[in-house]
Amino acid sequence: MDSTPRIYFYSAQKYDQAFFEAANTAHGFDLAFTDAPLNADTARLADGAEVICAFVNDTLDAACLRALADAGVRTVALRCAGFNHVDLPEAKRLGLAVVSVPAYSPEAVAEHTLALILTLNRNTHRAYARVREGDFNLKGLLGFNLNGRTVGLIGTGRIGVATARVLSGLGVALLGYDVYENPAFKALGGQYVALDDLYARADIISLHCPLTESNHYMINAESIARMRDGVMLVNTSRGGLVDTEAVIAALKSKKVGHLALDVYEQESDVFFRDLSDEILADDTLSRLLTFPNVLITGHQGFFTQEAMTQIAEVTLQNVAAVSRDEACDNELTRRL
Repeated sequence: MDSTPRIYFYSAQKYDQAFFEAANTAHGFDLAFTDAPLNADTARLADGAEVICAFVNDTLDAACLRALADAGVRTVALRCAGFNHVDLPEAKRLGLAVVSVPAYSPEAVAEHTLALILTLNRNTHRAYARVREGDFNLKGLLGFNLNGRTVGLIGTGRIGVATARVLSGLGVALLGYDVYENPAFKALGGQYVALDDLYARADIISLHCPLTESNHYMINAESIARMRDGVMLVNTSRGGLVDTEAVIAALKSKKVGHLALDVYEQESDVFFRDLSDEILADDTLSRLLTFPNVLITGHQGFFTQEAMTQIAEVTLQNVAAVSRDEACDNELTRRL
């Protein structure tokens, strides 16, 4: 591959272009951007590019990967940590190198998690709207102290531990569940427990794990039934971890007292777009937005200056390494 390949960016926003152009001063790659999502139909737009750069909601199934390979693409650079939207075996078969950004400022997502918890608990979003209209009434704004509460973290990798770190300063008890125990979580006073135990004891449950076939819809009617009445659920990880219909039923019955989401299973049709002048076609999301105890943000947990800078720099470093036929620790297809 040429040492300065052309990189074609899909699902690119203006801020993506700004951060990647700044990072590219160290590389001199030929960058091209489109706001079109990547799928089998739009893959042809990359004709002539050796590298494409995709985001978390792009569709890199077998048909898309074949179309990219036919267009001459040799490297797929993901500017995200998750890769469950990529058919890695097919990419390997086609000879495509797939690289990702496995860790970028875990504090960004951790701090957003805390912001969601505090905002939802203390109703600051509702208070802000009221005061802007001259309404200073406190009715409906009652919250609870986090100090002394129990928080259960499902997933204690980099982001989970960063979340534990920011929460530990609030005087909460930390429970954790993960297939691998992390000494850093224990060092913060965290206690590993069985998943059912976490469900039964936690006042707040926050998800920080990747999406796999085995944990799809891990938050469902059965698991919710094992939780404490009035539990707060927070998901800043992957939308597919949560059965949204089951959560809606639990909100209606008041089994779930608060719900905070930065991700949503069908978000690719909605997030990162301005739909304020349109009728929302997603009935499930529309229903969620009617609950006063639900707070949804549009997958912005990663969106800090530090994280965006790191994403851009690591993505281009990945491309540079692959283009020089050097070993790249972030190459996913090498692990197959």
